Amino acid sequence: MAGTFEYRQAREITGAFERHHVKFLFIGKSGAIILGYPDTTQDADLFVEKTPENGRAIVAALVELAFRLSDQDRRDVEAGKDFVQLRDGPFDLDLVFAPDGIETFSEAARRAVVVEGMPVCHPDDIIRSKEATGRVKDRESLPRLRAFRDWWAQRQKA
Repeated sequence: MAGTFEYRQAREITGAFERHHVKFLFIGKSGAIILGYPDTTQDADLFVEKTPENGRAIVAALVELAFRLSDQDRRDVEAGKDFVQLRDGPFDLDLVFAPDGIETFSEAARRAVVVEGMPVCHPDDIIRSKEATGRVKDRESLPRLRAFRDWWAQRQKA
């Protein structure tokens, strides 16, 4: 279901994932948007901890959110496949178990920022991940993301 990622969807994801005790962080442009980055994106990107328990909890939360998961989707999520794209649900969702440029989930979680109860990767981690992918669209977004990070950091000090 194509569309634009909305803040409301971030709240829905957070609620369902918290009810199922999923360990996750918003990452990518959706994470930046939650932090206040003025842009749009087509999907929500989540950095999720790669453990069997977390994988099972993610599946339960996705079912609650009305995602229609194939048997392969379920196996991929439970196994912690590096990248799982879900397009058969109320919105598009990318699950990233091993984002480029970020060493471990626990390291990213220590640096995370919480915005209205939503856990978000630190802007430095979002930038590191975009830098490491090497995709043209990510390289093109880096100057704006870096400027946003600098603005955001100044606001945090104020």
